[in-house]
Amino acid sequence: MRPSTLAELAGERGEQPPSPGGGLTSFEDFGPLYRAAARLVREGPRANLLRLVREVVEDAAADGAVWIEPHVNPLTYEADPEAALDVLDAVIDEGRRTAARLGIGFGVMLFARRNADPSEAVETARLAARRADSGVVAFGLAGDEARYPPEPFAEAFTIARDAGLISAPHAGELAGPAGVRAALDTLGAQRIAHGVRAVEDPALVARLAAEGVVLDVCPTSNVALGVVKSLSVHPLPVLLHAGVRCTLNADDPLLFGPGLLEEYETARTAFALNDPQLAATARTSIESSGAPRAIVEEAITRIGDWLDISDRARTPPGQEVPRRTQP
Repeated sequence: MRPSTLAELAGERGEQPPSPGGGLTSFEDFGPLYRAAARLVREGPRANLLRLVREVVEDAAADGAVWIEPHVNPLTYEADPEAALDVLDAVIDEGRRTAARLGIGFGVMLFARRNADPSEAVETARLAARRADSGVVAFGLAGDEARYPPEPFAEAFTIARDAGLISAPHAGELAGPAGVRAALDTLGAQRIAHGVRAVEDPALVARLAAEGVVLDVCPTSNVALGVVKSLSVHPLPVLLHAGVRCTLNADDPLLFGPGLLEEYETARTAFALNDPQLAATARTSIESSGAPRAIVEEAITRIGDWLDISDRARTPPGQEVPRRTQP
């Protein structure tokens, strides 16, 4: 959510908006701020939710994204499954409409809440499966992994995987390597949101690299929530060097600040990632997404074109290199 939207929605209800960003030091700080912002959407008219969807797509597109894949749990808006399905359809329709206007693509990841009864996760997975061929592309799991391990959610992930959805739970943020390993063994994770604490276990890092599991990394969020002490010691460069496939992501720009483009800029300035590394990261993000094949292929071509331009800009006259076929 944009800070201006947060302020406007709070003002319409005569409330003081929660202060976005700046004061976060732990996951415990994150929860109340997130819930306060979400309540303004949930308790307001449907138009507020659709506005949020439009703005999420617009902001990501402005940062250069060609495929948007946000998290949503429709059961946080409607407890009845059929009413929740109507919410989901509205989100998919609005997202696709906005994305089409901007010339990009849109899909959603339904996520289960760790702090809810696992039966809700099963119901969420069933909703995801009902729209597996019409807007839903992945299934996730969010919340405090240190307090809520993944085992009770295995049934939900089985339903999602059987429907052909990408398994992409949060793990390796608060619970360390054990959380990552459990996500792999219990939930069949193909992508893991965060996953950075896997670096504490070299054998696990080797497994991630060997199995091609993708880590969706959010550097600024990791520092803000105390997962790592600072960007200077962030494990992303180590993971990439070990052959782990990683992507760059904005966790929650409202609460953490940076959007997608700024996270790429941080990767260049704080981690000294060069053009080929940034290109490979971007390519991983689209290859591991739920985007249609046509969008994936076009994006890969454009990444290669960008890298060619970058190569030529760094090459002295008379020493040009031939155009690459892949980044």
